[in-house]
Amino acid sequence: MSLTEIPPQQPHGTVVVHEAGTGRYVQHVRMGVHLADADEPEDVGGQNRGPNPYEFLLAALGTCTSMTLRMYAEMKKLPLERVAVRLVHSKIHAQDCAECETREGKVDQIEREITLEGPLSDEQRARLLEIANKCPVHRTLTSEIRIVSRLAD
Repeated sequence: MSLTEIPPQQPHGTVVVHEAGTGRYVQHVRMGVHLADADEPEDVGGQNRGPNPYEFLLAALGTCTSMTLRMYAEMKKLPLERVAVRLVHSKIHAQDCAECETREGKVDQIEREITLEGPLSDEQRARLLEIANKCPVHRTLTSEIRIVSRLAD
């Protein structure tokens, strides 16, 4: 298979990314049985044929947050009717971040706004916010991450 062909189906939990060969930055992204395209916006030389890498990252955090809240609400039989999560990624000056360990340069900031619909008490809403911060992707992004890279044979 050439590197520009659509990657074949992968085992659950495996992602394969190949250049699509149809634009400067267009990528085919195979996630198990699912296929998506990634690209950069036109203002940075892409064709905007799919989400950019940071949008995929935000999507991972947003979907994990929503799913985690849904699972918790079902388990606790909370009257949660609907969850929506809005996320924005930006880079901020480290000196402007009182909570950050980094003091120079810029740090990544993700703003996450969670909308909870349903007749929830203030205590239930507060607990759901605590649970949102425990979703697995949130924990991954806020923990030490080790990425092991190697060249394929």
